[in-house]
Amino acid sequence: MKKFILAVSILIVSQSIVSAQSKFEGAMAKGLEQMKAAKSSAEVTELSSFFERVGDAEKTQWLPYYYAALSLYKGAWMDQKTDKDKVAEKCKELITKGQVIEKSADLYCLVQQVAILQMMVDPMSRWQTYGPIAKAALADAKKVDATNPRIYYLEGMTVFNTPEAFGGGKALAKPIFEKSVELFKTYKPATQFHPNWGKEEAEKMLESCNN
Repeated sequence: MKKFILAVSILIVSQSIVSAQSKFEGAMAKGLEQMKAAKSSAEVTELSSFFERVGDAEKTQWLPYYYAALSLYKGAWMDQKTDKDKVAEKCKELITKGQVIEKSADLYCLVQQVAILQMMVDPMSRWQTYGPIAKAALADAKKVDATNPRIYYLEGMTVFNTPEAFGGGKALAKPIFEKSVELFKTYKPATQFHPNWGKEEAEKMLESCNN
């Protein structure tokens, strides 16, 4: 009898785990589809709240927090009236939630992106503060996974947009974009929900370096 009860208990627990996983995957699929279709800052801001709720409910997944922060980040560029510092602080809160669960290279990449977002509010006065933060974030990302092609895309963007007089420009950015494009040839996200953006962007920037 005890063995029967144990077997039933294991079955119930297993079914609960499968059901929870299915619910999580359904929510992620829905959110990512809406993210692709989003056209306004308001839409992506709403999506951020959705992903954060998924993360808070799940508690063991870093991906919802990543997309919650990424959505806000994208929304900040869509609307120039957005308070980028306010958005950045919320992004950093979400990234921290994700990093408590896993020190992902993509989360470090997002730290870099958010630092650049804040720097661009006033580049002349902020580059000394946020430039080192952005650089350190990509260095941390490389320590976690040096084969992540988004690291080099973001690094290449920084070099590309830095004046030649300060150690930037097309010539120096080109080999970095080349590395990103090369890595994208063999890159495979861990699941259908893991970050998989950047290939087209890297190829486009490499083309720009050749022109």
